[in-house]
Amino acid sequence: MVGKVLGLKDLEQFSSRRSSVYVDPECDKFFELPLFIAASSNDITTKCQCWQLSPGKEPALRSYTEIQQLLQQGKKRDVKNILRENSWPINSPIRAQLWPMLCGQHLTKQQMLDGFYWEMVHQVFGTTELSEKPIMLPAFVDATHCLPYHLTSTGRAVADRIVNVLGYDCPDITYSPVLYPITSILLHFMSEEEAYMCLAGLVGSKEKVFINQTKLQHEVTWKTVMQIAKKHTKSAISYFQRICPGLKLERVFMDWCWWILAGLPFQHLVRIMDCYFHEGIKVLYRVALVVLNLFHKECQSNNEWSPDNIKNDIGNALIKFCKKIPVSPAKLLHAAFSIRGLSTQYISRIFIKTEMLLKSRSVLNSGSKQLIKSRSSDNLPTSQSQVNIQMMSHTLTIREHFGLPGTKNFIKTWTDRQFLFTLWSWLPVRITMYQPVLLYTTEEHGCSLTTFYVRVEQHEPTLLMIKTCNNEVFGAYCSSRWFERNVKDDKGQRQAYFGTGETFLFSLYPERAKYPWVGIEGDKDLGHSSELFMAADSKMITIGGGEGQAIWMDENIRFGKTDGCKTFNNPPLCPSGDFEIRVLEVYGFVGI
Repeated sequence: MVGKVLGLKDLEQFSSRRSSVYVDPECDKFFELPLFIAASSNDITTKCQCWQLSPGKEPALRSYTEIQQLLQQGKKRDVKNILRENSWPINSPIRAQLWPMLCGQHLTKQQMLDGFYWEMVHQVFGTTELSEKPIMLPAFVDATHCLPYHLTSTGRAVADRIVNVLGYDCPDITYSPVLYPITSILLHFMSEEEAYMCLAGLVGSKEKVFINQTKLQHEVTWKTVMQIAKKHTKSAISYFQRICPGLKLERVFMDWCWWILAGLPFQHLVRIMDCYFHEGIKVLYRVALVVLNLFHKECQSNNEWSPDNIKNDIGNALIKFCKKIPVSPAKLLHAAFSIRGLSTQYISRIFIKTEMLLKSRSVLNSGSKQLIKSRSSDNLPTSQSQVNIQMMSHTLTIREHFGLPGTKNFIKTWTDRQFLFTLWSWLPVRITMYQPVLLYTTEEHGCSLTTFYVRVEQHEPTLLMIKTCNNEVFGAYCSSRWFERNVKDDKGQRQAYFGTGETFLFSLYPERAKYPWVGIEGDKDLGHSSELFMAADSKMITIGGGEGQAIWMDENIRFGKTDGCKTFNNPPLCPSGDFEIRVLEVYGFVGI
């Protein structure tokens, strides 16, 4: 395909810019499809249709310097309008500077020093050299949607490395399927290090939402899009429900982001990203609504999208339609930003309402339907704290199924309240004066020892509770900060064990028992093995030692083991000794 796009001088400048921003001077190997191949002095050829520009006279476009000055002056609204109206060519060199600047304005961390990214790479992989072996992707990545957008195998390896480092630096990310595709898009216009910095800005933004980072946020988002669509694309929704009487809209909207990221042509995506990197996820909301309206219009006039062809899988039909979308990027964005009544406040209101509804349903589904009444007893959690624990805890409710001959199965429930009061009675008296707060749970924060440390290590004391896949519930009251694993002695050596004799073990189900430190009885000849309270490093955490470990968990917080130990003189806390973790929860105490 041949088309006039840029003069040779402009082309040379752009190619030079692209090469200079990559650490690897052979950066063009990141692309399977060469951006430009000179056919003659006046004609430029590209093998990728998305890189061809439309013929005709182009309007004067704003420069990077102009936009930079507006941002520095705090004129974000003016920047927003420029980004919406200026259709820079897909091969314009402006994005190599523009996108890092737009993403960088959202950074909330302190200014990252030069070389920060490469130090992180070395920390995660042990080298800055790109491995030829496949890199295992973090658990938050959706392996079915690792969209490369024409990156070569080397380019994909770079994208893999970026998301791995980001996952290491941001352990709170537990589910983020769109992060990888955005990484791939960024790599078309900037270096690996710059792409990482852009993602750090988007992920860390406090003012606006760019990238969902948990399953809850992901579900709330697509349900928010569905609610907005019911109001702003009524005709399209009614049409889909009419041709598919049994259609569940949820199945269509669960994949809404893939209409855009997996469906739209690359030149449309790039223009959407121009606005998205400044305004946030609401840009994608608007584009999704336009896609629905355009698809509805085509369904009524184009036999390719007739009811018989789409009614069995409207979601997949929408993605196919986007691949052939009949409007230009400029017209798509113009339609998206012409939708009225779709303010940030309105979207936020729908989002919060949806989030509250999902959380309340989660509580009901977990069986915690009864609120604990306020008690006047001293040294018990307040009634509100008890309710909060009920809502959050997955370790304190156990259900047993009994099948008796001649009777229906019935369920016996050990309630949160029973376990909570038992556990509370074992705590040091001074601690019962404070209210508990959930610091970490694998249900919400993922199964990562790194995340565990980030969320827990500065709190003292902590209450660690484990529910196994066999429904056993046990744990430990840990008297010292987990951060003390990093404390060094006078010789510069890290102490293997730390903690105090206030630490104790407990079992709540099936047996209820407390196992205090053996030294609490005052025996002075116990020896070193009786003072092995807590130990931790990047691979494991341990509580109790001496001829066995009372609780040991691996770095993925998935498997563990329990033995009798001299520090607490305890039996194994579950019969099998080895266990698989269903839920780990860690509580701190407010006000200490």
